[in-house]
Amino acid sequence: MRHILLIDDDVELCELLAAFFSGEGFDFSAVHDGPSGIAEALSGNYSVVILDVMLPGCSGFDALREIRARSRVPVLMLTAKGEHVDRIVGLEMGADDYVPKPFNTRELAARVRAVLRRTEPENGDERSEEIGGLSMNTMSRSVSVDGRSVELTGTEFRLLELLMISAGHVVTLDRISQDVLGRRYSAFDRSIGVHVSNLRRKIGPYCDGSERVRNIRGEGYVLVFPDRPETGKERLVP
Repeated sequence: MRHILLIDDDVELCELLAAFFSGEGFDFSAVHDGPSGIAEALSGNYSVVILDVMLPGCSGFDALREIRARSRVPVLMLTAKGEHVDRIVGLEMGADDYVPKPFNTRELAARVRAVLRRTEPENGDERSEEIGGLSMNTMSRSVSVDGRSVELTGTEFRLLELLMISAGHVVTLDRISQDVLGRRYSAFDRSIGVHVSNLRRKIGPYCDGSERVRNIRGEGYVLVFPDRPETGKERLVP
């Protein structure tokens, strides 16, 4: 059974979500401060972590930094309504998604399921891709660049997988939002850009300095081949 960890100092909210997620078929545990949350998240006992930004002991961002330094467990951040900066910072630090407070419990559950779908490997669906020294394997969830191992979050891995299987073609923003983030695309949602920026930073450019992932303004992104010149006419992948 999938096990959720909630790190939040609102005890009443934790009790409410425990009852709700238990009814949805999840195991559910909660801790109420940053240091305890870090220790639990790193225990390896959880399928996904829901992490509040405001915590006693240390901030949610500090907790996320510690978790990401040692684990790829999916993390969904809870942010204050209207605090767009918190959402961007969390994504830049490696969060897989965010939900603003106050939230609908069913929306939260849908986001949790979407994160799990895109971060859990599919049984028997092994595929390897290699483009210009960039390699990935879907079964081992491993990525390397010129033989150097690269640690990606689950969301970054799914984004790279989508770009690699569509290499040379523009993957639309709608497609990325649906397949990687599990929701319809909104022009006001900066999540895609942040995840792409994180991915670019981790995999780096080609040896000649040219970019691996190119932005096609207003349309989407394309993983370009190292020996293929830019034409500006790449076919869209809807």
